Amino acid sequence: MRMPTGTYAVDVEAPLEQVWRFLKDPANWEPLMTGYIGHEIINERESTWTFKGDLGITTKLIKLQVNIKELAEPSKIAFQLSGLSDPVEGAGRFEAVSLGETSTRLTGFLEIRGQGFMAMMMNSVMKEFVPKNVESLTKAVADKLSVPKSQ
Repeated sequence: MRMPTGTYAVDVEAPLEQVWRFLKDPANWEPLMTGYIGHEIINERESTWTFKGDLGITTKLIKLQVNIKELAEPSKIAFQLSGLSDPVEGAGRFEAVSLGETSTRLTGFLEIRGQGFMAMMMNSVMKEFVPKNVESLTKAVADKLSVPKSQ
């Protein structure tokens, strides 16, 4: 079975530099995750995320270790995920591309796979969970960053 993945792109009415200032610090966007409960900063490259995951048939408390693997100013932040509450691992990233002085294309990507004897069941459930949550988080970041257009 393929690893559950999701990618979502949206245009943001904000300059690339503003988008980067927001993205480079995960504490800015971690609270925007669906089901967010909390996060703990361990150091500038490590944190833990705690959130409720709606897995269709049930809601589950999920805790992940997050390690920032790449900060490529002004366009990319990439991270690895390791399950603290469940045997999962994965990776994600945000990429930003300037579309002009006041507009940026923001793309979110996430892949997570279950491990161990429950892997097949977990991956089956996450194949819908992951894309929905990537879209939700990417839209929430875009909404937080977008400059309202004057009427």
